[in-house]
Amino acid sequence: MVEIKLTNTRTRTKEVFKPLDPQNLRMYVCGPTVYDRAHLGNARPVVVFDVLYRLLRHVYGPDHVTYVRNFTDVEDKINARATETGREISEITSETIEWFLDDMGALGALPPDHMPRATEYIPQMVAMIADLIAKGHAYEAQGHVLFAVESFTEYGKLSGRSVDDMIAGARVEVAPYKRNPMDFVLWKPSSDDLPGWDSPWGRGRPGWHIECSAMAYELLGDSFDIHGGGNDLMFPHHENEIAQSCCAHPEGGFARVWLHNEMLQVEGKKMSKSLGNFFTVRDLLDQGVPGEVIRFVFLSTHYRKPMDWTEKKAKEANQTLLGFLEAVEGVEAAAPDEQVLLALADDLNTPKAIARLHELKNADDGAKLLASARLMGLFDFVPTTGTMGWGAESEEVSQQLLKLARRYAELRGAREYEQADALREQAQQAGIELQATKQSVGQGALAKRTAGFNASKLAELLE
Repeated sequence: MVEIKLTNTRTRTKEVFKPLDPQNLRMYVCGPTVYDRAHLGNARPVVVFDVLYRLLRHVYGPDHVTYVRNFTDVEDKINARATETGREISEITSETIEWFLDDMGALGALPPDHMPRATEYIPQMVAMIADLIAKGHAYEAQGHVLFAVESFTEYGKLSGRSVDDMIAGARVEVAPYKRNPMDFVLWKPSSDDLPGWDSPWGRGRPGWHIECSAMAYELLGDSFDIHGGGNDLMFPHHENEIAQSCCAHPEGGFARVWLHNEMLQVEGKKMSKSLGNFFTVRDLLDQGVPGEVIRFVFLSTHYRKPMDWTEKKAKEANQTLLGFLEAVEGVEAAAPDEQVLLALADDLNTPKAIARLHELKNADDGAKLLASARLMGLFDFVPTTGTMGWGAESEEVSQQLLKLARRYAELRGAREYEQADALREQAQQAGIELQATKQSVGQGALAKRTAGFNASKLAELLE
């Protein structure tokens, strides 16, 4: 079996990964707060941990890996968006979750095994909070319940921060009901116009941190293998998760390995609306940037290093992927290349794995190139990059090609082969080559423009 090494934030060392139970490997990754479209920075941890998920499934078997990524669907930003728009909170969160899944799917991310919503686990949160109070780790004050940080001597070890640094970093509210400025909210009161649930402490709603502890315990147990997220979550969110979970369930160890990806920049600067360089994944997709190009740019930088998104990198990635597509056209996938696998097993060294993909292409080893690319989540979904590539077709045409490829893939997946063949023949008359692709999950397809491409006939096909 391939030996996997991962850099554990908690120990600050690269360690050989040894699962608690090789037959039941468990991973939890913090998901989005669902009030708006996912921006480019939100997508980086999704892609990083999707690669890890694929690697673990390859090494241990898909039936022996459980991946949980949550949705925060009760939070003040969501409440503010509802007030701002006049829409129902449930309508906003359901729509945003669908957006998120569509956008991450376009980047080739496999759906996790469980995607719990915080609002589905309120009783479990209430029970955990009550248990923390009973054990002397939390207290009620003015309708709030707060975790007593001083009751957990290990607090701060994940981030390695001093108490003064933590107070500054958390921007804590020094409320009069807090015994210690570092104490954080587990439960807070809700007014009639805000979401709320009955509890022993009155009608209210959970604090942000408790949801992940409760859901991880319910779905993965008191001890599990890996907890991941962006390094902006290391403090206070992950620090608080550890404190809550280890105090509520001292018989367990919560997460054994902690992984954190670095942040993302755009053209060398921090992404922000004030600088005019803020954009969502959907913005890029709607501009005609293929999802596999976005994914490839992400994978070109190691997850523990800051990543700089640039237009130049995106165009170079597009050309590289077109070259890979040509090299694997008509090829049946073999087993993934051993050097690619070893690179990924070495703390997800995706840049090294990509360098090996170039070598496989130059060696004309399309079978290993295809299998290795799929292991990294490339060509494992419905790519729309054809022989023309990104930037050579309008946004409308790009979306139409994607829709056509999906329709062809769906017909084949439903074993409606006669209809699929008829659609392929009609596409040929429009100057489009439809090509089925085998993939590890479901069925996929390529929609490639040829020299006789006719945009009007493409539009007619989709009517």
